[in-house]
Amino acid sequence: MTQILDGKTLAKTIQTTLAEKITAWAPLAGRPPGLAVVMVGDNPASAAYVRNKERACERVGIASFGQHLSADTTPAHVAGLLADFNADDRIDGILLQLPVPNHLDAVALLNAIDPDKDADGLHPANLGRLLRGESGLRSCTPFGVMQLLQTHQIDPAGKSAIVLGRSILVGKPMALMLLEANATVTIAHSRSQDLRALTQAADIVVSAIGRPGLLTADHIKPGAVVIDVGINRIETAPGQYRLVGDVDYEAVRLVAAAITPVPGGVGPMTVAMLLHNTVQSYCRRVPSLPSDQSLLF
Repeated sequence: MTQILDGKTLAKTIQTTLAEKITAWAPLAGRPPGLAVVMVGDNPASAAYVRNKERACERVGIASFGQHLSADTTPAHVAGLLADFNADDRIDGILLQLPVPNHLDAVALLNAIDPDKDADGLHPANLGRLLRGESGLRSCTPFGVMQLLQTHQIDPAGKSAIVLGRSILVGKPMALMLLEANATVTIAHSRSQDLRALTQAADIVVSAIGRPGLLTADHIKPGAVVIDVGINRIETAPGQYRLVGDVDYEAVRLVAAAITPVPGGVGPMTVAMLLHNTVQSYCRRVPSLPSDQSLLF
């Protein structure tokens, strides 16, 4: 039987635990943890993600300080807002929703976030800590993948893993986290030759390309673990859409030992780890709270 790695259920468990901790800790701290999500523009997908994050904050007791800015907002205004959030003691986590409009420099804005409030784990300081194996705020999506593997007792140690995609958002930190867990890691990308041969050799396959149906059953070694990070919106009928991943789910699940569904796999874990990072930052910033917990659930 193929094991379905249910991120939706695990994310709910994590959120329940975080809510219990916040209920206990907020009176000691004199305030709840705070998260500021900054969105620039009117990207419909981004707007849906932000609403989802804000609802998740409400469920666990995190105060939201988000700002939705118009698409023509100047770089100076966004940078100034981030500086204000950096200085605001009520805010423990800051997230800049990507993508941003073309006239904004996403890298410069991400770098302007205080690394100790970097809820998305994308600041160079936090990526450097990951590279060095030091504690710090971790990139949410790959962090969520690692928690899925751990919860389902899938140990990457000694296994061959391949990560499809080399973005700073998922691919590169994912590879580093698997390497930290003692896997032997390959990164495949648009210039890689014979993708099928590379994936067929892997015990763990993580796809973060964003191309529906990229991986079929003959890409996967029997008994491999398949993690589908891709989220693709495809039209099924005029005006009707559904979400699919990079993996041909129905075919691959007949071959794989374990697989994540889309939706309901990695996506909910990304939000759960964003909340976790915010609460972790809260603990480290408030002297009366336990500051030495790398995992809060």
